[in-house]
Order: sequence, then C-alpha cells, then structure tokens
Amino acid sequence: MASQNIYILAIESSCDDTAAAILKNDTLLSNIVATQEVHQKFGGVVPELASRAHQQNIVPVIHQAIAEANIDKKDISAIAFTKGPGLMGSLLVGTSFAKSLALGLNIPLIEVNHMQAHILAHFIKEQNYKIPEFPFLALTISGGHTQIVRVDSHFEMKVIGQTIDDAVGEAYDKSAKIMGLPYPGGPLIDKYAQLGDPKAYKFTKPKVGGLDFSFSGLKTAILYFIQKQVKENPNFIEENRNDICASIQYTIVNILMDKLKKAVKETGINQIAIGGGVSANSGIRKALNEAEGKYGWKTYVPKFEYTTDNAAMIGIVGYYKYLAKDFTDLSVTAQPRYKI
Repeated sequence: MASQNIYILAIESSCDDTAAAILKNDTLLSNIVATQEVHQKFGGVVPELASRAHQQNIVPVIHQAIAEANIDKKDISAIAFTKGPGLMGSLLVGTSFAKSLALGLNIPLIEVNHMQAHILAHFIKEQNYKIPEFPFLALTISGGHTQIVRVDSHFEMKVIGQTIDDAVGEAYDKSAKIMGLPYPGGPLIDKYAQLGDPKAYKFTKPKVGGLDFSFSGLKTAILYFIQKQVKENPNFIEENRNDICASIQYTIVNILMDKLKKAVKETGINQIAIGGGVSANSGIRKALNEAEGKYGWKTYVPKFEYTTDNAAMIGIVGYYKYLAKDFTDLSVTAQPRYKI
C-alpha cells in the first residue's frame, strides 16, 4: 500500500463556498472554489440561497477539479466530504453527492470534521512551508468558531478554550456593519487598519476566565462608541475610518494573543498553528510572526488559499483517514453541530 499512490477527491460545502480538490497522497493536484456572491446584498449568508447555489455549482466544480488534476474518475481511491459543522442545507448537498458518487464508483467514503480540517491543512505538502510537530496548539478562527485546540496527533485533538458567544469573524463583520461597510466586512477592516493608528481609540478587552473568549461585549462597545461619535460629528466614520479599523483590529489581535500566551504557559507547548478564514488577517499573522522572536514560539501560518473554506484541507484529512482505513458507510448524514 505504501508504494501505491492514493488519490482523494475532496468535497467541501459547509457554508457559502462550493469546493472540490484532488490530492495525490499529501500533495495537492487541484483546488477549485466557487464563491457565492448572491449573499452580499443581504449582508450575510442566506442558508436557502446557499443550498441552491451548491446544487448549481457542485457538478462543474468537481468536474473541473478532476480535469485540472489530469486524472480519470476511475483513478480516485476514495471520496472525502465535510460532514459538519456548518449549515444543514449546504452540508446535505455535499454529503448526498459524495455518497452517490462513492456508490457509483464503488470506492470508500470518508467523513471529515471541517474544524479538524482547518488544523490539518498545515500537513499539505508545500514548498517553503513547515509542518508542525506534535504536540502543538491550534488557534482556529473563523466566522463561526474561535477555539484553542491541543493537537497530540492527526486525530487526537482537545478543545481547551473557545468563545462563549460570538466568534472572532462575527466580531469583525458586525463591527464593519456598524461602520456601514459592505459584507463581508472583516477583510475591509484589515485593509483600512493597515493605514491607521492602532492606538487612536481604546476599547475594553473582555474579562473571561480560563482560555475562553468573548466578543459580544466588544461588539456592543464599538456600537455605542460609534453612535456617540456620530451624534457629535455625522462625518466621524468617514473622517476616521482607518484609525477606527486599526483600533478594532489591535484590540481583537490582543485578545487572541493574550489567550494564546496563557495557553502556552499552562500547557508548556510553544508550537502554535492558526487556521480558519480569519487566519488570513494581516494583523494576526504579524503578531504571530513577532511572537517567534519575542517569546521563542514556533509558529505555523497556512497559505492564504488554505485559510478560507476549501476542499484541499478536507482532502488531507481524507488522506490520513484512508491510511488508517477509517471509512464511513452510506448511512452517514450531515451534522451541522459536529465537535472535534
């Protein structure tokens, strides 16, 4: 088996991106993502519209992934798919398609936890990118999750800290909405933050025990601050957008870094990996890179294409599960709340 190449077709449909990838062992051959722009005018993801778009996109996306990998359907060793967490309707599209295709090709089916995949994305073989050594701490940050996970092996993971309310991605997007920025606002805050003074405005950091996070209070503080300032000066946001964004980003990054420092101290593990859509944020990446020199940490930051929802990360989990012969049967169904 060791000398035989393993080809994994991976399918990701947990939210509003339809994605498919082909991996040859731990090397990526193709990674196709169809984004859904229909949600922008609503200021957030509309689940029913997302499901319909997945149904339209899934066949051409998988077809393109196979074509770009330059393989035939009969070469595929197994199909890996996102079982959860995510939006039920979206997950059902990917799950149903994966089950049908696996049955048609008579090949194994592999279920994947989306959050576990964000962590194992670091194990996709890439030039100039280091692979973490076990054990390490993973900070998974996205629109729906904020977690610190202790990772002892590919499949031994324990959540040691998580948000008790909003996820960090929600804090970014809701802050952007308060400022009148279009959805998704997180990347725009990051863009404007790079041009502003991070210490222009001070926002209080939440006091949450242990390694858990809270962002709902920060969001409320930003709302009241903006309302007060706009009442005094209707042009406040336009005149100070860069500084506001820089101050919001500075506060959020400090919240994340404070908890990471505490986790390193408590566990004695100084290898830190990040994953999830918000790990594309320049402020967080900069803070982690600086932590290597400041605290002697070893940090692992994924390629940008592996930060947002993608099928490559589903495929690498599929590869390791294939090696372990950890397959699922056709009775499997989507699970919108699916813990690591």
